[in-house]
Formats: sequence, structure tokens, C-alpha cells
Amino acid sequence: MNHNIKGVNLGSWLLMEGYILGGRNIAESAFKDNFRKIHGRKELQNFERLFRANFIGEADFKNIAALGANAVRIPFNYRLIEKKAGFYPREGFSFLDKAFSWAEKYKLGIILDLHAAPGAQNCDWHADSKGRALLWESKNCQDRTFALWEKVADRYKDEPALIGYDVLNEPVLGNKSTRILKAFYRKLIRRIRSVDKKNIIFLEGDIWAQRIDFLPDLIADNIWISIHAYLPLNYVLNFTPFYKFPGKIDGVFWNKDTLCRHFRSYFNFSRKYKVKIFVGEFGINWRGGFWGELKWLEAVLSAFEAFGFSYTYWTYKAMAGHVFPDGLYQHIANSKYINREGPLQGYDTYIKFWAREKKAIADFWRTDKFSPNEELITTLGKYFKGKK
Repeated sequence: MNHNIKGVNLGSWLLMEGYILGGRNIAESAFKDNFRKIHGRKELQNFERLFRANFIGEADFKNIAALGANAVRIPFNYRLIEKKAGFYPREGFSFLDKAFSWAEKYKLGIILDLHAAPGAQNCDWHADSKGRALLWESKNCQDRTFALWEKVADRYKDEPALIGYDVLNEPVLGNKSTRILKAFYRKLIRRIRSVDKKNIIFLEGDIWAQRIDFLPDLIADNIWISIHAYLPLNYVLNFTPFYKFPGKIDGVFWNKDTLCRHFRSYFNFSRKYKVKIFVGEFGINWRGGFWGELKWLEAVLSAFEAFGFSYTYWTYKAMAGHVFPDGLYQHIANSKYINREGPLQGYDTYIKFWAREKKAIADFWRTDKFSPNEELITTLGKYFKGKK
């Protein structure tokens, strides 16, 4: 397919993130441990099947194609596929199989994103970590990651909708040398290429896909470099309220030119090493459009287009919240399954009400219960369709 990639992320479908579901940002496995203790393993498997069957379906792929997008990036947890990891229903591959079928039907490409690797590649909840990045300390976790990708690539390498493999989301090495990540990538590339010699392998840099200066000697045919773009962080994610774009943010004046200068360093890297840049994630917390959110989005998208970057927006759908990027589709009403006033929110309300209200909760997850953010959709659609 055309590898000028423009699309969206399907965050939380195959790896659940607390804030996207209106709750606490805790490791997915921690939530499921709690669920299983109360409702049992079989009911946990039922919960997962119902969630995945209702949170994203064929209609969502049709929606995404109608926006003018040509791709979806699908974050997944290694536990979905590695049976011995537990917690997940054994038919984990079936969700990805459906995704490829829907993508082909609606002429969308798929990028598979390992969002949570065995042992965790960073210390954050979205890597399903409980506080440590054990991937960098454990040969066993690394070997399991190599085997997982070899298995995934062998299964999907000939799918017409496949674009490629985003092999490790947002690695963070801490005080460890980048040589560790380079050696890991070399082995992983070799294992994937043993079964798939043609599809793209996306490599993300250290520090949440920000630092890429140590990656040039890994670049080869169909190797792309992936970055993430959430700058300026305290404004974009609304960690500090009342910042406005353009404007002075954390002591620095940010506008279109400031963002352009930031992205130009990646453009210079791409030109020097003759490699394509893919912005796997970018997005903004929506505050009604009163704080320059659309101006930020236009500035970022225009820079991506000027520099020839491919990109996928984070994320397709989410419970509307006061921090982190909201979705193109938002759940705005204060359902008792969101319960913004607390003390139980999101994840925890599912556990509380599951036994007697599972059908209502499953219905609550469906996209037709969410509201489209028309301003975000219209702005992205212009760029997806080349009508900016």
C-alpha cells in the first residue's frame, strides 16, 4: 500500500489504559488481578471478551476510513498472545485476525505496536509495569520478546493490510547505556527478518521515543524511525492548567515556529541517514477548544506535512478527561461507570457493578455511546485527505 501513513491509534482495545477508560492509571495486569480475586478467572475472561467485542468493532474501522485515514496503529499487550502470561483468553490472536479482515475491507493498513513487552520496557502503567522496566535486566524477557515477534510476523507477514511492526513502544533505559537497546534491536530485527523480509520495522528511540541519535547504524531497507510528539508536555496533556497555545509555557514561548524547529532536528536526521520518520503518537487533551488546541494541532500537522513525516493520532476514542489526550470520539456524560466524582472511577466501577450489570457496561463501551469531536475530526480529516 501507499506508505505515506496517515491514521489513528486504537488505544486501549488490546491493552487497557486507565485514563482512556475513565479510571486510575495502573498496570492492566494489576486491575485484572483485582478483578480475578473478586469475580474469578472465568469471569475475567468473559469480561475481556465482552470488552474487546464492544470497545472496537467493524463499524469503527469504517469510521476511520471515512475520516480519510489510511492506517491504524494497534497497541497490544504481550499477554494477549503469550498464553503462559495468563489473564488473557486463549483466543487472543482472534482479535488481531478480525482487525486484519476489517482493515482489508475498508482499505486501511495496520501497524502492530508492542505496547507492553515481557517484563516492561519502561516503568509506566501503559507498559503494564508495576514500577520496574525488567526487559532491560532479564535475558528471559528479551528472548520471550524475540519469540513473540517472530510468531506475530510469521502469522501476519502476508496479510495485504499489514504495513509493519512497531516493535517496542516508548522504551526508557534510565541510567543504562543505549548500547543495550541497540543490541536488543539488532537481535529482534534478525529474528523478524528470518520470517518476514519485506514489511516495515519501526524503531523507537530512548526516553519515550524522543532520543534517536544512537540509531543510525541500524537503518536498512524498510527500517523506519518512530518518534512521539507531545510537546510542550504540560500544555498538551494539560498537566498544568490554563496554558494557552501559542503562548509562554514553562518559561518558553511556544508557537508554530517553535514546534517546527523541534521537528526540524528529526527531519535533518531523516535526510542525513535517508530514513523515513513515523510519528506513531501525537494528540492533545481537549479543553473545549478554548486554549488553542486546534492551533497546536494545525501547527503540528503542518510541520509533519512539510517534513514528509507519516503519523497516527492518539487516540481514536476515550472517556473525556482533564488530562492526557482525549479521543476523536469521547464519552462526555458522567455515567456511573465513569463516576468522575469518585471515589471509585472507571476500572474500579467495572469491578463493583460487573456481576449484575455486565450487559449495561458492555453497551456503555460501544462507540455509538460516544460523541464525535467534530473540530478534531474535521482538522485531521483535512490533512488525511490532503485538503489542508
